Amino acid sequence: MKIAAVAGGVGAGKFLRGLIQIVSPTELTVIVNTGDDMEVHGLHVSPDLDSVTYWLAGVADRERGWGRADETFRATEQLREFHADGSWFGIGDLDLATHLFRTRLMAAGERLTGATAAIAERFGVEARLLPMTDYPVTTRVDAVDQAGDTLDLHFQEYWVKRGARDDVKGVRFVGAATASPAPGALEAIASAEAILLCPSNPIASIDPILAVPGFAAALAARRERVAGVSPIVGGAPLRGMADKLLPTAGVEVSAAGVAAYYAGRGLIGGWVIDETDTALEPRIEALGLRTLMTDTIMVDDEAAARVARVALALAVAGGS
Repeated sequence: MKIAAVAGGVGAGKFLRGLIQIVSPTELTVIVNTGDDMEVHGLHVSPDLDSVTYWLAGVADRERGWGRADETFRATEQLREFHADGSWFGIGDLDLATHLFRTRLMAAGERLTGATAAIAERFGVEARLLPMTDYPVTTRVDAVDQAGDTLDLHFQEYWVKRGARDDVKGVRFVGAATASPAPGALEAIASAEAILLCPSNPIASIDPILAVPGFAAALAARRERVAGVSPIVGGAPLRGMADKLLPTAGVEVSAAGVAAYYAGRGLIGGWVIDETDTALEPRIEALGLRTLMTDTIMVDDEAAARVARVALALAVAGGS
């Protein structure tokens, strides 16, 4: 069974780790957000691509959620002593090797798609990982700080450097309108028997992908085979800052609110919610969506596999 997944960040990594427990990874194509890519210390850093890669490879730090297991940060600590620009971004010593390898490949003429494939191969990842695009796309956050000053921040500046403390007024995806999907990405969606929208931040992780021309239309064309997993449980995100960003798009911070956000654009046919949100099921079904409930808290691979199994069943049901 060919499966395509749309992904970004830690929630996606956990979910995909569960998915490959129940399906062959060789049948899986993952299209990953690159809107929060940035240059740090002269290196091309792809946080979401790396999170997905590390989770699929089984080398992610499960307690911290991001980065490599058994990581150290001596290089970053030394850079902070130097007061180096960008040293606020915590790159681990093992993680540093990934960025060095990627940057060298791209400096030699490789596109991000090729560099991503090379990194995945080195980690033994059998799934096909694709960046959403080979073009530069940057997620920018328009915000107001505590003094009332307006700010134009790279997403990582907002989230990591400033700890998401600013009042967000809007989110933009600079460069998306003139970008093109990575080679093979639209074809993977068109040929998939099941398409899964990972439990990722809708604004920061999924919307950058949808902003690249072609992706929204591709999902809409297959909407009955698209099933998503709510990243909101009990009215709050399990991690991250979705509760701060969803209101900027007029979205209610709930499983039903996010379902409506996607369904309103004709992108999904099914929606998985946590058992905590049972009361929201009638609202979601009123949107015309197939709905299933389970415990969506992915505490380990077994729990993640359970969530993936439910989502996959919901997507497959759309083709019957």
